[in-house]
Amino acid sequence: MTQPTTPEQPAPAGDARTTVMRSILGGMAAQVVATTTKLGIADALGESTVHAADLAQRCDVSVQPMRRLLRALAALGLCAEQHPDQFALTEAGGLLRRDHPRSLHGFARMFTDPAMLGAWNHLDTAVHTGEPQFAEIFGVPFFDHLAGQPELSALFNASMSQATRAVAASLPDHYNFDRYSVVADVGGGDGSLLSAILTRNAHLRGFVYDTPEGAAQAVDTISAAELSDRCDVVHGDFFHHIPAGADLVLLKSILHDWNDDAAGTILHNCHAVLPEHGRLLIIEPVLPEVVPEDARAGIYLSDLNMLVNIGGRERTSAEFTELCERSGFAITRIDPLPQHVGFFLIEAAPEPVVTPS
Repeated sequence: MTQPTTPEQPAPAGDARTTVMRSILGGMAAQVVATTTKLGIADALGESTVHAADLAQRCDVSVQPMRRLLRALAALGLCAEQHPDQFALTEAGGLLRRDHPRSLHGFARMFTDPAMLGAWNHLDTAVHTGEPQFAEIFGVPFFDHLAGQPELSALFNASMSQATRAVAASLPDHYNFDRYSVVADVGGGDGSLLSAILTRNAHLRGFVYDTPEGAAQAVDTISAAELSDRCDVVHGDFFHHIPAGADLVLLKSILHDWNDDAAGTILHNCHAVLPEHGRLLIIEPVLPEVVPEDARAGIYLSDLNMLVNIGGRERTSAEFTELCERSGFAITRIDPLPQHVGFFLIEAAPEPVVTPS
């Protein structure tokens, strides 16, 4: 699970009350966005300026509440009231449209859904115990719940694909794939990232390895990219085994879903199938050792989201190093992708397994 970091406007210097109030009311702002996506308001606005009454008719809602919702959107910077009762999307608001090339519509829907937010009401318990609270509310762990809810699973996959888009656009320019022949995208979801890599590297073959639910859209993604002759979809559970045959194993937004023991199991399974010359490439945010003054809140909220919903965590470079070393890998580089992407690439080499004599 991933949550992209986005630029945030800090409160004016010394305006402590504004900082606190923005945090207190953040949940309400999220529900404004949730309602906007559910009603299709951004899609109905499109690139036009629309009167509130006309928009209400298009979305089949009452005029006065629509006007009030649009004014809240304007105050949040997602639309603008250009004339009395006439509204248009801002550049930021346009990202809530389904048809926007950089759409965050699915991400907005998923991360404001009760399935994502329900356990947050028990964050205090998670902080007390260090244990996720999702199963206490929904009866099963997060990913088991998704597996039993096809529509929610599809929404989750769409949100992950949208969150991956910036990584897919930048990774081929920031990592040299020339030395490899086969890439395994473990937990690769709909195949967006692997498709981008293979498109830019015609010599490569690859396969997406994920559960049937996680990879439900992968065949379509690969087919649309005209990569079916070089890319396969393999179903399975990375806690049990990972198919052999790749000399580069890719883990994007996988390890942060899990605690150290579970993440170590995934890494051990990767180690078991990599050749000596192969490499592991981890794509995740990396926490700084100390929270900087200009820190973006997204990565730290993501860390708590892992705690309360799944039991995972975001990690520092030192924690990644320790985790990899315990699983037989030596980290060879940790480099940031462009700042707007919010992710790092972590390359690790498999060390030989030493067996007792």
